[in-house]
Amino acid sequence: MNVEKRDGRGAVGQRAPRSGGRTTARTTRDTTTTAADRREGTRARGAREYPTAGSAALRPAERTRVTTPAAPRLRVAPPPPIRVPRAPFVGLILVLVVGGVLGILAVNTKINENAFRLERLQQQQAKLDVDEQELKKEIADQEAPGNLTANARKLGLVESEDPAYIRLPDGRTIGVPHPAEGGPAGAGQQGNGG
Repeated sequence: MNVEKRDGRGAVGQRAPRSGGRTTARTTRDTTTTAADRREGTRARGAREYPTAGSAALRPAERTRVTTPAAPRLRVAPPPPIRVPRAPFVGLILVLVVGGVLGILAVNTKINENAFRLERLQQQQAKLDVDEQELKKEIADQEAPGNLTANARKLGLVESEDPAYIRLPDGRTIGVPHPAEGGPAGAGQQGNGG
C-alpha cells in the first residue's frame, strides 16, 4: 500500500506539510507534472511556497503585499470650552482684595494701639520701680543701729543694763530681771505733745 492511498489524498506526488517542516514537491511515478502544477497544489492547501532546486529548499519567495489605503483615524475631540460669566468673577476678586486690605488695616491698627498701651504700661512700671527703690532705701536707713536707738529714745524707751534671758526648752530664767533705771531724755515732752 502506498502513502497516497493510506492518507486518502487524491493528489499524486504531494505530501501534507508537517508543522515546522518544509514542503517540497516529490515526484513519484507521475513525471508529467510540472513545477507550476505542484506550486498550485501547495497554494491550494495553504502551505508556503518555496522555490526549490532539486530537493533542497532555497530562500522564501518574496510576496508583494497589496496595501489598501488606510482610513483616517478617529480621535476624541476636546470638549468645548466652558464660558463663565466675567462679572461675578471680577466682583468676587474685588471683594476678596478689598476685604484683605481692610483686614490688614484693622490688624495694623490694633497692633499700634497695643504698642502704645504697652509703652504706657512700661513707663508706669519704671516709675513704680523707682518708688520701690526709694522705699527700700528709707527702710534700710531706719533699720540702721544709730537710728534705732534715737527712735527708741524718742518713744520713751530706756536701755537695760543687765538683761535676763529665758531659755525656751525648759522655761528656766538665766539672770535676775530688774527694771531699767534712768529717765528718758526729752521723750516725755515729745510723747505728751504729740
